[in-house]
Amino acid sequence: MLERLIRVTQEHHDLFKYSIPLIASENVTSYAVRRFYLSDFGHRYAEGWVGRRFYQGCRFMDELEALAIELTKKLFGCDHANVQPISGVTANMATFFALTKPKDLIISLSVPDGGHISHDRFSAAGVRGLKVEHYVFDSEVMNIDVDATRRKLEGMEEKPKVFVLGASLFLFPHPVKEIVELAKEYDAKVVYDGSHVLGLIAGKEFQDPIKEGADVVTASTHKTFPGPQRAIIMCKRDLAKKIDHGVFPGVVSNHHVHSLAGYVMACLEMLEFGRDYAKQIVKNAKALAEELYNLGYDVLCPDLGFTKSHQIAIDVSKFGGGDYVAKKLEECGIILNKNLLPWDDVRNAENPSGIRIGVQEVTRVGMKENEMGRIAEFIDMALKEKKSPKVIREEVKEFKSEFLTVKYTFEECPAYDFPKVI
Repeated sequence: MLERLIRVTQEHHDLFKYSIPLIASENVTSYAVRRFYLSDFGHRYAEGWVGRRFYQGCRFMDELEALAIELTKKLFGCDHANVQPISGVTANMATFFALTKPKDLIISLSVPDGGHISHDRFSAAGVRGLKVEHYVFDSEVMNIDVDATRRKLEGMEEKPKVFVLGASLFLFPHPVKEIVELAKEYDAKVVYDGSHVLGLIAGKEFQDPIKEGADVVTASTHKTFPGPQRAIIMCKRDLAKKIDHGVFPGVVSNHHVHSLAGYVMACLEMLEFGRDYAKQIVKNAKALAEELYNLGYDVLCPDLGFTKSHQIAIDVSKFGGGDYVAKKLEECGIILNKNLLPWDDVRNAENPSGIRIGVQEVTRVGMKENEMGRIAEFIDMALKEKKSPKVIREEVKEFKSEFLTVKYTFEECPAYDFPKVI
């Protein structure tokens, strides 16, 4: 069994080492971040709040959490930060617990329009017992139609308590200021889920939802923000107690302090390298989108420059649909995901029209605009069957072998090696 465990872990490392990783919700951490996963923090509980724990032996964990809060405020300019949620969904659940009661109404994006599942009735919002209505969405510009949404709400008897912004398919900044003004008419709060774009926000390459007036910002810390898999919640000062109580004892007890230490290290990296990293991510996304568009692919929103984030979306209906395409590309060493597009029926989620591509990980290992051209060529070869998957995979492996080192960190390190603990 031990041999099997070692084998499957090593083979997983090798899979990504020699593939092109384009999953929009993943990234690689530096060794500087990873080393904290092995610390004694991983053996301990820090139940409660800084200075008010339920166990003894927490004074250094208190200092660590206080540092995480301080760095979060410094990076994002928020009034209050809670760094205890262990995932983005947990952060969203805590926020719903803090701001709503069962049967309250929230407004969010539908999943085909890019909304995250936790914003809808069949996930975290449903667990809280919330009613959900969706924004009116303009698929031509891949964004919320504020005026049409206003008219929709005027025709409804029930009034919303929370407007949720942010998305899973997130090409362009959302109309935060406009939704904040709309929310004021209903005495409602605005929650912005910045999970996908947190690193771009930190790097000043996307909108700043806090400055634009959002009451609460939730975010996971492992997508464009190159930290460990956990989450944060930032909010206005008057909501601090409600948010903290929503997190603990609402949805979190022990909050995995070893990965919190890794988050602190990632904050330090982003303070030093975040602007350069975020800028290159957006350049790469635009470059890859343009290359694929020029090759004849139906990349969304060409008139708007395709994207202002790390993501691009492509309608691949004419190539067999998103599921078929994603599996075919995986055979060739290109890893991405199928994705619903606004015109898809959610009941056809097994094989939707689209694929979603994110460039934050390939950027982290040093790729720039020229490499986006090569990635587009590999995708084109695969989907137009110019070469066999086996041949393409070998070419991908050779290409990727030049990009195996984590950049934008204090000390460059291997990205995909399975480390040995002595």
